[in-house]
Amino acid sequence: MKKLFLASAVSALFAAPTTVLAQARAGAVPTLDKVLEASGISVSGYIDAGYTHADRNIEGTTPAPRVFDNQNNSFGLHQLGVSISKQPKEGFGGLVNFTMGKDAPVINSTNPNDPASSQFDLTQAYAQYARGKLTVIAGKFVTLQGTEVIWSPSNLNASRSILFGSIPFTHTGVRGTWALNDQVSLYAGLNNGWDQLTDQNRPKTVELGASLNPVKPLTVFLSAYSGKEMFTPGGVAISQGTRNSFNAVASYTISDPLSVGVEILQVTQENTPSPTGPGTIKAKYNGVAGYVTYMFTPKYRGVVRVESFNDKDGLRFTAAAADTKYKEVTVTGAYLPADNFEMRAEVRRDNATNPVFTDFAGQPSKSLMTLALQGLYKF
Repeated sequence: MKKLFLASAVSALFAAPTTVLAQARAGAVPTLDKVLEASGISVSGYIDAGYTHADRNIEGTTPAPRVFDNQNNSFGLHQLGVSISKQPKEGFGGLVNFTMGKDAPVINSTNPNDPASSQFDLTQAYAQYARGKLTVIAGKFVTLQGTEVIWSPSNLNASRSILFGSIPFTHTGVRGTWALNDQVSLYAGLNNGWDQLTDQNRPKTVELGASLNPVKPLTVFLSAYSGKEMFTPGGVAISQGTRNSFNAVASYTISDPLSVGVEILQVTQENTPSPTGPGTIKAKYNGVAGYVTYMFTPKYRGVVRVESFNDKDGLRFTAAAADTKYKEVTVTGAYLPADNFEMRAEVRRDNATNPVFTDFAGQPSKSLMTLALQGLYKF
C-alpha cells in the first residue's frame, strides 16, 4: 500500500508537466514557461538599468533628495526584479518576489537607506488562501499606498516621486481582501509597521483600504495606516508615537490615448522632537502629485508629473530643513519597440523654498535638475 500511495503521489505531482510534454508536437521540446504554466506557477521579471546626470551633488547626501536615482553622473543597474507565484482562485498559494541591484538597500526592511547593506532584498514572500470573495495573505508584502511602486515596469517615469519615498515600502503581517463585486474591494490588515521584518515596539499597525471602480474610466484607491512607530532620524530611535498615514489615488481615462491621475498624501507622527525648541509636537508632512499620460502612437508615450510637497516639521527629510516646501516637474518620453522592451528619457527639476541642495563647490542651492535614461527589459 505504501508503494502504491507513493507512486500515486509522484504521478499526481508530475501530471501537468507530463501532459505538456505529451501534447508537444513530435521532435519539439516544450518551453519552460509552458511547463510552469501547466503547473500553475507564474514567473515574471525585469531588468532596470540606466544613466543619471545631476547638476547638484546628490551622492552620499543624508537624507537623500531622491529615492533611487541619486547619482551625480553614472550608469547603474537599478533593479533585477523577479516574481514567482502560484495563486489559484480557490485554496492555498503563495508569492515570492526579490529585488537585486543598487535600489535594493533603499527598500531593505532590515536596514533601510544604508548604502553598505546588501544589494539583495526579499521584497515580498507570503502565503495565500482564497475562498469565494475572500483572499488572505500572511508574510511580507508591498504597501497599499501610492501611485508609484517598487516594480519598475509598473511606473511610467524613470525617477520615483517625492511621495513614493514618503510612504512605507513593505509590511510584514496579515492582510485580507474582500471583493464585494467588480466595482468595490475592501482591505484590512495588521502588521509590524513601516518597513519592519520584526517589530521595533510591541504595538501593531492597522491598515485599511478600499478600491473603487464606479465607472469604467475611473479608478479610486483609498488607504490608511495607524499605529505606534519609532521616530528614527539617521537610523537612531529617539521617540515613539502614533503615526497616521492617509493616501488617496485616482486615475481617469479621458480617451484611449489620454489619461490623468492624482495622488494625495498626509502623514502625522506624535511625540516628535520639536525642530524649533524643547518639547515634542505632532509633526506632519503632506503632498499632492498629478500625472498626465498620452500615447502618441502604440510605440511612443509621453508623461508629465507635477508634485507639491510640504515638509513643515522636517519629519520627512530632516529637522534642519523644517518649514521647507518642495515642487518638482518631470517630463518623460518613452519608446516601446517591443512588448518586452522600453526605453525612457527624462528631464526633472526640483525646487525648494530653502537651500536644501548642495552644488559641487559645497554651496547651498534651492534647485536640482537631473537628466536620466532608462532601459527596461521584461521577461
